[in-house]
Amino acid sequence: MLRPSPRQRYTLVDTPAERHADDFAAAVAAGLSLPEKTLPCRFLYDARGSRLFEAICELPEYPLTRTERAIFDTFAPEIAALVGRGCVLIDLGAGNCEKAERLFGWLAPSQYVAVDIAAGFLRERLDLIAGRHPELAIVGVAQDFTTTLELPPSVRSGPRLLFYPGSSIGNFAPDAALDFLARTRAAAGRDGHLLIGADLVKDKGLLDLAYDDPLGVTAAFNLNVLRNVNALLGSDFNVADWRHVAFFDPQCSRIEMHVEARCDVVARWPGATRRFAAGNRIHTENSHKYTPQQLQSMLERAGYDGVHLYLDDASGFAVALASA
Repeated sequence: MLRPSPRQRYTLVDTPAERHADDFAAAVAAGLSLPEKTLPCRFLYDARGSRLFEAICELPEYPLTRTERAIFDTFAPEIAALVGRGCVLIDLGAGNCEKAERLFGWLAPSQYVAVDIAAGFLRERLDLIAGRHPELAIVGVAQDFTTTLELPPSVRSGPRLLFYPGSSIGNFAPDAALDFLARTRAAAGRDGHLLIGADLVKDKGLLDLAYDDPLGVTAAFNLNVLRNVNALLGSDFNVADWRHVAFFDPQCSRIEMHVEARCDVVARWPGATRRFAAGNRIHTENSHKYTPQQLQSMLERAGYDGVHLYLDDASGFAVALASA
């Protein structure tokens, strides 16, 4: 008897390619037309960017992932008892799916739904997940869920646990974070939960080093956004003309990442030209840092209640379980 391949054991729902292209072109054109030029941080995560971020998570200067993992290892039994076994586990920004997979034993999900913007990388990871868990119903959704969270009909109604680890909530401006959390509250439905990670305010020196490591892995991750722009927009950015800049702004309580022109640059793509003087920057990402009280308040304002907070011993990172 022939066994089904891992890919036959799951479905992948992708956004139409023309919609990807249109959305991308519009977002890039809008961001690069501003006086303070920006690129949406979601464009950091093509397949190469996703792998570079995996490498960042292993750096000693970036303890966030290890700290969060230790919190889950300690509190997973309590979290599973509150959520209940057999939920629909919806993994937002799934990446390599490793964080969600570590919870499978505790949660025994009835369905695993992996949502990520990088369709190719998501397909690679789901091939592995389906091979390791052939009994699990799996759905992949290739989507930019940061603007609109649209779950296909194949996603079961519940009870649902929306999983958003890794402090990606910090990439949103505070008002946008509140709107995003309200959308997750609607998607969770009756008897649902949200399990979310958030990096906390800490020493500026530690934060600066975490986002500008000596090996230059974060620099490569940040500069890769220009390669992604070239691939998707047909532009001619030369990565060698740019450098990585990252720093913590205490007043705004956020890390800022930029790419900065090393020299005068002219970038072209179909229908447009942009000029950058040496020292001009393109703002590529923010990572807001919260206090535990701010995180709990934001979840409650988004419509959640019964918020349980789990912190590491140094109070540098928080995991929150919120009931919908």
